[in-house]
Amino acid sequence: MKQRISIPLIICGLAMWPACTNDKENPDGGRQREYSEEYYAGGVNGTVFVTTSFAYKQPMPAIDDDPALYRQFMRGERIADKSFVATEGMGYSGLGPAYIRKSCIACHPSYGGRGQRVNSYNSNDSRNSYLLMIYNPNDPALPLASGYFTGMTQTRAVTPFKAPINEDGITIDWLSYVDEHGNKYADGTPYSAGTPYEGTLIYPQISIAQGAILFPDFDMSRHKASIEATIGIYGTGLLDAISDDDLRAEYQHQQTRGYCPGGIGADIDETGKNPYYPGLHPGRFTYLCTRATLDNGPGANAIWNITNVVTDLPERTGRSELYITREYARLMSLDPDVQAIYPGLQPQEIEDSLMSKKQRPEMSADDYEAFMVWHRALAVPAARNLDDPTVQRGKTLFYDVGCTACHRPSWTTRDNYKPMPALSNQKIYPYTDLLRHNLDMLEPGRVKVCRTTPLWGRGLMKIVSGHTDKLHDLRARNFEEAIIWHGGEAKEAKEKFRRLSKEDREALIRFLEAI
Repeated sequence: MKQRISIPLIICGLAMWPACTNDKENPDGGRQREYSEEYYAGGVNGTVFVTTSFAYKQPMPAIDDDPALYRQFMRGERIADKSFVATEGMGYSGLGPAYIRKSCIACHPSYGGRGQRVNSYNSNDSRNSYLLMIYNPNDPALPLASGYFTGMTQTRAVTPFKAPINEDGITIDWLSYVDEHGNKYADGTPYSAGTPYEGTLIYPQISIAQGAILFPDFDMSRHKASIEATIGIYGTGLLDAISDDDLRAEYQHQQTRGYCPGGIGADIDETGKNPYYPGLHPGRFTYLCTRATLDNGPGANAIWNITNVVTDLPERTGRSELYITREYARLMSLDPDVQAIYPGLQPQEIEDSLMSKKQRPEMSADDYEAFMVWHRALAVPAARNLDDPTVQRGKTLFYDVGCTACHRPSWTTRDNYKPMPALSNQKIYPYTDLLRHNLDMLEPGRVKVCRTTPLWGRGLMKIVSGHTDKLHDLRARNFEEAIIWHGGEAKEAKEKFRRLSKEDREALIRFLEAI
């Protein structure tokens, strides 16, 4: 995103000039690199050299080069930033009837900085980017309570509708945990030494009061609640540009190597939802790899199921209905306050109206296309300080310890990425295999197996977001704790990290902060 720079900042801008001019044009129109390959985490066309609090909000260089795409990007950014409203006829209308958040930015502060760990569940708190899931813990598949609640549970509603769960009845308790090593490294140093939370580990426990549940016949005592923080969205266009064949090849490689065999997402039929690549694709997005492509993934899905805004592209998105359950529609049809806004209709007619798959469109096709350009084209911050000797030492240790078994350093995007050709043939460094692994984490909620989190740009979280909370539920307060919480398939790598000297542990973390 381009920023308007005031006069007092001109000198600062000139001082930063060498760091921002990260590439130059070749005579044939292509870009040439001025730094070593690994600095370009998002490839030459998808990387920006910005290290400020706006680092996750920048358009890719390919967008800056195309005036039409740039206008779409900025239009999409406005859609992501604005709060939707329920009032018909106003700009950004279409919120509800039930919803999770009013805007994209409410879940994705700074577009990738993520919210931070909180002690209470208030979706109006700008720090809180948690999503709530209700599931059955007695079934090994941990199915969601989808007969009553939407997959991502709604906790807000527009008047006169009622929220499926009253947030006042949601409790987040942060419990202490001591591991088998007494929360110490092999050399006796406590975890997170020198911090206010030295030698401690914490994890969340979520409870919901029965009285907070809208549905009178839903038994919360037979279910559990899980919180999952939103995932950073910069660079998702590049992850989408990795071919299915390459992803399947990585999966096959891991099955035959004898250790850390990641699980690939189930095939998802994108016919009618992805105009570029219809058909079956393996899941690669979300913690559980339940979304296969960007056109049926984080952005396209979230604009609907977070705000409940219906798009004007049913033939493409397949989302022409409201994001509610039949049980919610039935209960609302019996509510006198709701009946009052449907004069002359019987309860069954109100229920059928709410469940109709032909709802009035609330987002235009042009707005949706602009939103997807923005989502696809958020740039990845360049790596930093890779030539520093300590960072180089940390890189060597990152490989030696075994982190790359799951955090695959690099990929090359497909030859012809149809949604945005400029993202084709880019060598990128996301440090993820896009597969799910069992980390055998204490009380992980629904995320017993988790997609390997991309590490690119994570070292800028303190600057962008003001905190360093990590992992799916933000239990880890820094990189160090994130590593310590690894178990299961990653336990051997974690134990090797524990046995490193203090200097080597710090070097490895310096590398993580640099990429």
